[in-house]
Amino acid sequence: MKKTVLLSFIFLLSYFFGIPATFANDPVGLTIKLTSGYIQGKSEKSGIKSFKGIPFAAPPIGNLRWKAPQPVAAWEGVKSCQAFGPSAIQAPPAPFYMWSEEFLIPKEPISEDCLYLNVWTDAQKTIDKKPVMVWIHGGGFSSGGGAVPIYDGEKLAAQGVVYVSINYRVGIFGFFAHPELSKESPLHASGNYGLLDQIEALKWVKQHIAQFGGDPNNVTIAGQSAGSMAVVSLVASPLAKGLFHKAIAESGAGLLPRNPLVSKQALVGLTESEEQGKKAMETIGLQTLDQMRAMPAEELRKKVSSRSGVIVDGYFMPESIERIFNEKKQNKVPLLTGWNEDEGLVMGPYKKAEAFKADIEKQYGNYASELLKFYPANNDSIAVNSQNRLSRDVIFGAPNFILANLHSDQGHPVYVYRFSRVVPAYGEYKKFKAFHTGEVPYALNTLHLVNRPWEKEDLALANTMSSYWVNFAKLGNPNAKGLPTWPAFNSSSLEIIKLDKQVDNVKIPDATSLNYFYHHLYLN
Repeated sequence: MKKTVLLSFIFLLSYFFGIPATFANDPVGLTIKLTSGYIQGKSEKSGIKSFKGIPFAAPPIGNLRWKAPQPVAAWEGVKSCQAFGPSAIQAPPAPFYMWSEEFLIPKEPISEDCLYLNVWTDAQKTIDKKPVMVWIHGGGFSSGGGAVPIYDGEKLAAQGVVYVSINYRVGIFGFFAHPELSKESPLHASGNYGLLDQIEALKWVKQHIAQFGGDPNNVTIAGQSAGSMAVVSLVASPLAKGLFHKAIAESGAGLLPRNPLVSKQALVGLTESEEQGKKAMETIGLQTLDQMRAMPAEELRKKVSSRSGVIVDGYFMPESIERIFNEKKQNKVPLLTGWNEDEGLVMGPYKKAEAFKADIEKQYGNYASELLKFYPANNDSIAVNSQNRLSRDVIFGAPNFILANLHSDQGHPVYVYRFSRVVPAYGEYKKFKAFHTGEVPYALNTLHLVNRPWEKEDLALANTMSSYWVNFAKLGNPNAKGLPTWPAFNSSSLEIIKLDKQVDNVKIPDATSLNYFYHHLYLN
């Protein structure tokens, strides 16, 4: 305590009176000097230092709504960074389907002024150069935030990384394109504001993370669902070159098999996105951008429901992710990726067997008979199971499988997992099994923050998974002494790690159906 007070006092003397702070800049204390000013964090009971609600860009409000993130204005004195900043404006969080409140943002604060990040570190000195992990939240690009309880960074920081969670603009505020926005922008593009926020956060990390004992030359970006889609987009984007060195993509890729089931999620071009923006403006009866920017954020959120997702804008995303990877233009970094056993997003009502078969035949044409061998519909019960599996594979399994194949075939290290643990639950949550997002509190070692009837096997799995994730962040390889061997993935052996009560390396169990997607519905 005395040491912390002394260091803070030295920092303040340096700031207000110009006293040299060579000594003070070496230890990682609770008061940190950034280019914009001083911040003060707090020491958790574990001894981990946390800094929450650090602004990394100017508030994107008023005239800055729908503009690329701007620099933070400097402040005087010491800014308290001991509580999360506001989550991006979105619908009020309420548990739904398999996601209890631990998987959602706090009920408050929520604001359009949302560009904040959080840092956890156990570094003692700035020269420690610990590996850095930057977590990008999920939420379909329309919800979520860095303050979601399961994203807490205390445990991973204790395992040796400097952990950062970030916010970015979502929904209409993060992914709104319009011809006038493209015209006024020096970038001649519009729409990917949430992704530009992520670039800005990574630039902040590169510039400042050494102050927290992190190594700016050893940064891993990680995310799940839309966060995973963002990770893959950053791997593809030339704007992100040099800002990170490894990537973790959990259940989401953007490399989509060519079929109608996911056409609404496929990347769209700038012209199409601009047209969608024009229609959205017409829907609410406004004619100018000034009027759109003047509308209160909550009113705008309620009135406009538009697609949120990555746009091939010619700037952040110069071409489709598919073409970028096929042409070997992506950032050449080690990749850890995978998906969950039961994360199909068919929430019902399920189709009867005959209706399911007819639907497959209508959507897949000549491919239908072969697909029905992999996803049969001999009776209604079998058809229900096939609908769940097909949803899982179309949305997550096949895209991440394709991603792993493309990246590894080009000679980059790739490690693939399948999370199969039936997540313990109470009541209605029991039916969701190894559900979408279920792996996150294991990977980030935050089971203690989730109200579930955990068993000793879950705690062991969380320790194993978080160790894999931390090892990968350190060296680009999840393996270490004392852990089951996780083989590198390649398209010949198709070996992965199965994450369950028992952790084993296995050949991917449904390789035949996934390869069919890859070779017939992606490459063709």
